[in-house]
Formats: sequence, C-alpha cells, structure tokens
Amino acid sequence: MTDYHAQFVDIYHKNITRPGADRLLAWLETTDFFTAPASTRFHGACPQGLVMHSLNVYQALMQHFYTDDENAESFAVCALLHDVCKANFYKVSTRNVKNDETGQWEKVPFYQIEDQFPYGHGEKSVYLIERLMRLKIEEAVAIRWHMGGFDDAVRGGSYAASDAYNAYPLAVKLHTADLIATYLMEQDTSRVPNGHQ
Repeated sequence: MTDYHAQFVDIYHKNITRPGADRLLAWLETTDFFTAPASTRFHGACPQGLVMHSLNVYQALMQHFYTDDENAESFAVCALLHDVCKANFYKVSTRNVKNDETGQWEKVPFYQIEDQFPYGHGEKSVYLIERLMRLKIEEAVAIRWHMGGFDDAVRGGSYAASDAYNAYPLAVKLHTADLIATYLMEQDTSRVPNGHQ
C-alpha cells in the first residue's frame, strides 16, 4: 500500500515553512484527513482518498504550471490544503445490497456526509487553514474558488469566480489541477471501503 501520509508530510515539510505551518500539520494529524475519502462515490471514494487526491493535485499543479518564477510554497499550500474542509466530513455507514450471484441481501459499507461544520467548501478550507497559518491573498482566493463551476455560488449566477480567475492566475491553475487530478488521474479510485461499489 502506498504511504500517502508520508509523501504528504515530506512535501509539506520541504515546501511550507511559514509561521503556523507546524501547528496546522499537527492539527491535521488529529483529524481523519490522512484516512478519509475524497468523495462519497466519485473520485477517491476509498480509504486515504483525500490525501491521495491532495498529492495528485500537487503533482498536476507542479507538472503543468510550475515555472522558476512561481512560488513553490504557494503551490504546495494550495494543492495540499485546498480540501482540508473534508477532514472529519465523511463517515462509513452500511446499506443493504442484493448480491447478484447468491440472490441474498448483504450489508455493504458506503461513505456518507456528516458535516460537523457546514460552512461551504472552499471558504471552509480557507477558514480552517487561517485559524493556524496565514494565507496570502492569492492562495486564499485560489483555495476558495478551486471548485470553479461546481461551486454553488457560481451555479447561482455569481461572477465572483470569474473575477477571481481574472485577478489571480493561481486560482485558475489550482482549479485546472483539481480537474486533472479528479477526472484524469483518479478514475480508478471510485470505490468505497472494501472495494464495494
């Protein structure tokens, strides 16, 4: 099994050195961030899916958008921490599913949302990070709008995402890296615990 936790911590320590970084990582260690899924049934719907997704976004961001004049710390902050809002967000439950081979009903595990702090998505990540470590304006905007057109505010007709993308290229890059990770790198990880669909 790949040690996503160790990979995350290694990249984090090498790149994120600003005040509060150690406290933020220590807080993450008290949550289920390193064992949680990234979604209930789509990308990364498996144990460690959230940390795996964060690493994939980092890889996509660095591979497709990093140049020597970019800020490596900002890229690491945005990629690794954009979905901290999903820590302590999912729980494993069970449901009855009919086994096609035996015709018997069986209890199978699945992920469901149990949001203990309903504060949105990107804005919740920004809030949780800022409690322990300051973000630069472009980082906060990028994390806030990393969902792009999938964000409820955008679907409701807001121009704020477009304004954010026009003003802060990092926001466009993070959103694009998130799409690459979700739809191109993680399509074979759409499973719930124990491999049940």
